[in-house]
Amino acid sequence: MEEKSNFKPFGFSALVLALIGWGGMYLIVTISLPYVWSRWGFFALLLMALTGTALPIVYFLHQRFPTEPPADANVILRQAMWAGVYGVTLAWLQLGRVLTLYVILGLAGGLIAAEYFIRLRERANRRPPVIPDDENHDAS
Repeated sequence: MEEKSNFKPFGFSALVLALIGWGGMYLIVTISLPYVWSRWGFFALLLMALTGTALPIVYFLHQRFPTEPPADANVILRQAMWAGVYGVTLAWLQLGRVLTLYVILGLAGGLIAAEYFIRLRERANRRPPVIPDDENHDAS
């Protein structure tokens, strides 16, 4: 029978990331002025909030659509972080007023392609052949 992975390791991390991220975002937006450190804090907390929110969704998608070999915990966390990086990058580009539909789609396509190639490399099972070193061979 197929062994199901457990959500417990992800649940606590997702909850902590989401609570700190969204709570900190609320405090920054409502209390602080838009100075440099507030903006850096905004982007760091947005990354935490989006990663914590995406973590259960990515976990569910990997349970619903399993791959061969099954995704490890580091794969699920990395894909949730891609969602956070994508959201933070879109927010940063919107701040500079350079965000367009083509930029949104191009960035999404680039991140999807990067993750595809990373997963392709992880699935590759090719190992270079081992050639034994014959030290006892006489050259006479």
